[in-house]
Amino acid sequence: MERPPAVEKTSAMMEYLEEKGENVVNVCWTYLDKSAAAVKALRDYPKMRQIIDNTEAEIRQAEEDMAGVSSPRLDGMPGKANPQAGEDRMIRGIEEIDVLRERYRRALEYMDWFLPAWNALSEDDRFVLEAFYGDENEYGTGAAEVVESRFAIERSSAYRRKNRALDHLTTMLYGRW
Repeated sequence: MERPPAVEKTSAMMEYLEEKGENVVNVCWTYLDKSAAAVKALRDYPKMRQIIDNTEAEIRQAEEDMAGVSSPRLDGMPGKANPQAGEDRMIRGIEEIDVLRERYRRALEYMDWFLPAWNALSEDDRFVLEAFYGDENEYGTGAAEVVESRFAIERSSAYRRKNRALDHLTTMLYGRW
């Protein structure tokens, strides 16, 4: 099977860099928009917290759903008989539980990565970032006014404070490159 030209060029570039002793990951890392990634990580926090809080109950519910027996039809009409219906239900339940456990594992991994960076920020930085990005706030929906009133500063200073706080979080999450 022939590889597309873009894949061929990328592979050739990686081989060239490896021959020169360059770390390919460093090249890719340079072009990552780390600030946008930090904002996305910040906005993912409530979802990850919810996954961690609710997964155990969801797994219990999936296990209960696997054990149930279907009710007989009382209208006297023959139904479609699927001799493997119970097995199919169990397989779906096992697959659902696997997905839930993997999602839970990733949420824990996220928390192990994100929380140390978040906790290392100052209280003021956390307040500013929560005002601008927390609780599904859309950028520019009055967050600047909240920061202005809290710190008794002008709007331009509120945005500079937001940018500094985001830079701090980005550095804590991804390091300085």
